[in-house]
Amino acid sequence: MTIDNITSSSCYSNQSVTFFYQHANKAIGGNWTTRDYLVLGLGLPLSFIVVLANLLVMAAILMNRRFHFPIYYLLGNMAAADLFAGLAYTNLILNTGPWTATLTKKQWYIRGALIDISLTASVANLLAVAVERHQTIITMQLHSTMTKRRVVLLIISIWAVGIVMGLVPSLFWNCECDLSDCSTVAPLYSRRFLIFWALLNLLTFFVMLGMYSHIFCHVKRQGRHTSQHVSEARQQTVINLMKTISMVLGAFVICWTPGLIVLLLDGLQGKNGNANKYEKYCLVIAECNSLVNPIIYSLRDAEMRKTFKWILCCFCRHGGCQPRETLSTEMDSPLKEKSLSYKLEDSVLWKNPDRQ
Repeated sequence: MTIDNITSSSCYSNQSVTFFYQHANKAIGGNWTTRDYLVLGLGLPLSFIVVLANLLVMAAILMNRRFHFPIYYLLGNMAAADLFAGLAYTNLILNTGPWTATLTKKQWYIRGALIDISLTASVANLLAVAVERHQTIITMQLHSTMTKRRVVLLIISIWAVGIVMGLVPSLFWNCECDLSDCSTVAPLYSRRFLIFWALLNLLTFFVMLGMYSHIFCHVKRQGRHTSQHVSEARQQTVINLMKTISMVLGAFVICWTPGLIVLLLDGLQGKNGNANKYEKYCLVIAECNSLVNPIIYSLRDAEMRKTFKWILCCFCRHGGCQPRETLSTEMDSPLKEKSLSYKLEDSVLWKNPDRQ
């Protein structure tokens, strides 16, 4: 009896990973192909750069006290999620191709869970940053009034959501008892789970789009009721916001749309969708988002760049540096609080937030 003729009314929990790959018509070759070498050659250097870039962001936020505010705590957590994504993708590369056949089901699920957790946490952090920016700009504040306790709870929630999304396929939403529902991209995953995952990310995208659009409209509307001097400052704020919107949403669309399309194609059409031809390349592109994030949110910040240079100089001098607290406060980032200078007349904005 062939695998295709096996009924889906029984569970096949005792079957190997190879069994499900054969059922999904996803070959596990004994030899390395050109595509395998390409993924390995591009993926490992990319993961290495992602890890280093996000380590630098986390170190900068930790060592510079000027970054000890909610927005930077969230950026630091986003960097941690992207760093985790780099490590998870490295693990995937080192357990793919011909090596896949050597994996047990538990190892295979762990490999997939690491990717799901890291990417979910990364996207959730993007959403958290959008929420923080929305709350701060709409209420005309220099910094968010979130206490450290709330920031910690938010960060814990982000990782909790990521862990749940990583565990769901292995614990509940797989196709071990319904072979007709097996994915071709991830042969042990349910096609319905892939559809859910793709739609969830699209929903997140539209929520972010709505938030940034509301910020833009609010700033533009407020600019009509202020003095010319303040309006000029607001105009600069609008420009910075538009740069942020275009870069954040553009990076999200470019990096995630190919993968989301492949997941939807696989979830809706199964074997007829031929998603296997593109899934590895799409995963590499999605991983690029973990490299783009620190560039967008951090490298455009002059204070952050100066902290980077200081940290790198410390390595060149083989240590011996003390935390630097006198870095220039000049900012040119879309996240800079200076961009809210259109409300300078209100001295309340320049008070430190509640940092209990």
